[in-house]
Amino acid sequence: MAFKIVRNDITLIEADAIVNTANPGPLYMAGTDSAVYEAAGAEKLLEERQKIGPIKEGQTAVTPAFGLPAKYIIHTVGPVWDGGDKGEKEILKNCYLNCLNKAVELGIESIAFPLISTGVNGFPKAEALLTATSVFSSFLSEHDMDITLVVFDNESFTLSGRIFAGVDQFIDENYVEEKAVEEYPDEEVPFELPNFCLPPEDAAKEPRLSRRERRRARPKFLRAEESRSAPPDMDACMGGAMGGAAMASAAHMAAAAPVGAAPVPVKRSLEDVVKQVSETWSESLLRMITEKGYTDIEVYKRANVDRKLFSKIRSNKDYKPKKPTALAFALALKLNVDETKDFLGRAGYALSKSSVSDLIVEYFIDNGVYDIMTINLALYEHNEPLLG
Repeated sequence: MAFKIVRNDITLIEADAIVNTANPGPLYMAGTDSAVYEAAGAEKLLEERQKIGPIKEGQTAVTPAFGLPAKYIIHTVGPVWDGGDKGEKEILKNCYLNCLNKAVELGIESIAFPLISTGVNGFPKAEALLTATSVFSSFLSEHDMDITLVVFDNESFTLSGRIFAGVDQFIDENYVEEKAVEEYPDEEVPFELPNFCLPPEDAAKEPRLSRRERRRARPKFLRAEESRSAPPDMDACMGGAMGGAAMASAAHMAAAAPVGAAPVPVKRSLEDVVKQVSETWSESLLRMITEKGYTDIEVYKRANVDRKLFSKIRSNKDYKPKKPTALAFALALKLNVDETKDFLGRAGYALSKSSVSDLIVEYFIDNGVYDIMTINLALYEHNEPLLG
């Protein structure tokens, strides 16, 4: 996989290079910096670090990894958060980008990052995560490298509520819908569309309803209709909830496709259906790459898979992908929901209303968003496997 997020201790991750959030001077203190020194061998690593001298914010330096399961440690000095208007975000971007450029210079194939500056430096975790994935997305569009983002704790970043108003609502309205209908048949309760764009201070005052309470409040005939509709004015929701500065960190997401502009289904002729009835999943993938005028490289990069895996797929017409991989390629091909169901069916899978992961993917397809980094952030927040 080209990019993944894991919850772990970065000193336990096997990669060619481990990134350390270093102090500007040749010493180590608390947080990730201390953990890296202790795991690598503090005395030897400090000796190498002293040879380097001071490092400026956003810049990098390289040492051997010593006792870590890596070849190198790339040290970078992250910004101290001071409200967000002192250039902290640009410095953080430079930290990630300079580390990746250094990795290219070193000729390595894999690199593991912590969430830089979110410990003692106080950078807000949600914004740091968006900054990191924005840099990774841009970098991976031009380079082949395995990037692992290592998050130490289990804190929720609550990204869907801040960026993708409607993800949770879509899940609530569709998750095992048939069971909800069995439990609450023919309810006729006055219905009012939810306000997706409440300001954060007002949203905090709103009572948090359980899934059962939400279902009780909706007539059955509207449940299905809501699930097909995008939240009103989602761009306004995103801007209002996060502000322009934070949205700049997630610019790659907005560029993916206009939210709310669902792709128009392309109806296939009976002749086309008959011709394709015996196609395997791999054959279907390769055919659609050609038909849509894409290149192999842009498709496997958009799918968040590496070149080696794609080569296996291309050379084996009977290749059986894992479901996350099949979904990733459906997104890379920018298929609508109907096409995605057919594409998954060729690999023996289906989009399920009882799968949170499937519902999240369907939500973004319905809204014309195919950027896999964006979707993986939503999956990560809901503790679902990433695609690719």
